[in-house]
Amino acid sequence: MSASNILADINKRKLKPIYLLHGEEAYYIDLIVHALENKVLSEAEKGFNQTILYGKDTDWVTILNTAKRYPMMSDYQVVIIKEAQNLKWDKADEFFQAYVEKPLTTTVLAFAYKYSKFDKRKKIYKAIEKSGVVLESAKIYDNKLAPWIDEYVKERGMKIHPQAAAMMGEYLGTELSKVANELDKMMLNVPKDREIGVTDVQNNIGISKDFNIFELNTALGKKDVLKVNQIIDYFSANPKSNPIPVVMGSLYGYFSKILKFHYLPDKSQQSAAKELGVHPFFVKDYELAARNYPIMKLFHIIGYLREYDLKSKGVDAFNLEAEDLLKEMMFKVLH
Repeated sequence: MSASNILADINKRKLKPIYLLHGEEAYYIDLIVHALENKVLSEAEKGFNQTILYGKDTDWVTILNTAKRYPMMSDYQVVIIKEAQNLKWDKADEFFQAYVEKPLTTTVLAFAYKYSKFDKRKKIYKAIEKSGVVLESAKIYDNKLAPWIDEYVKERGMKIHPQAAAMMGEYLGTELSKVANELDKMMLNVPKDREIGVTDVQNNIGISKDFNIFELNTALGKKDVLKVNQIIDYFSANPKSNPIPVVMGSLYGYFSKILKFHYLPDKSQQSAAKELGVHPFFVKDYELAARNYPIMKLFHIIGYLREYDLKSKGVDAFNLEAEDLLKEMMFKVLH
């Protein structure tokens, strides 16, 4: 079951007796836990019927005893185990298996197992899957982030320009809680009837208008040597805002897509956009970049990126500073 379906069911009070929420991406886990905390019980009911426990401070006996209680003047009691990854799960079969196989329907018990995947081979996992709901909240891939941003904004009755969504994705990374927080703040400052644009992203998130990773990729695609060097100079002067691992990761993703574009049998806008995992708006940029970078040159560039990524981590760097590494690499990429 997807996170959106689980949230919809909670809002309709179609509740399950057990929820196992696990995975590397904490955003959806937090969202569902927040809904269970705030949508199931009224404020008056919470005093007697809502219990929050923490994995590192509790044990299976306590959880079992709490789960077996009946609600007071309410249809349900809610028991949430936060930081459930810290529980001693090897003892769950011994203490908890019987309850999971026949849980109380008046108890809503949720485990927030964050930052890692639950071991699906465990007997307790299969039991929870059978009697309750399991959600695996997987980490989002880079190429899925811009569409996620677009959908997030759309669900809140607003629109965002593809270039603005792509810029946010490049700058903020794939931690959805951070992205959602920045989007929420930005939407407060943009009129509902206006599309969120690149300028809004730059002004609200603190991205330099002319000197950012997104502009670097664009300049490289056009082979605009002057602009590339200006951006690299800016990165060198502001290393904390533009850490070299982030720059390298973005460049690798960009040039990998150009190489992939060369091999596409169907280079039409919609087909190419789907294969590259980008908005159709950007396909023309990849067409231009593919003309500027033949296949063999792209193989060399990807080799340079790997070489200089290692150098940035101290391998055969010969005491070169990060800014010198970037400038040296850019010269090889462009010439």
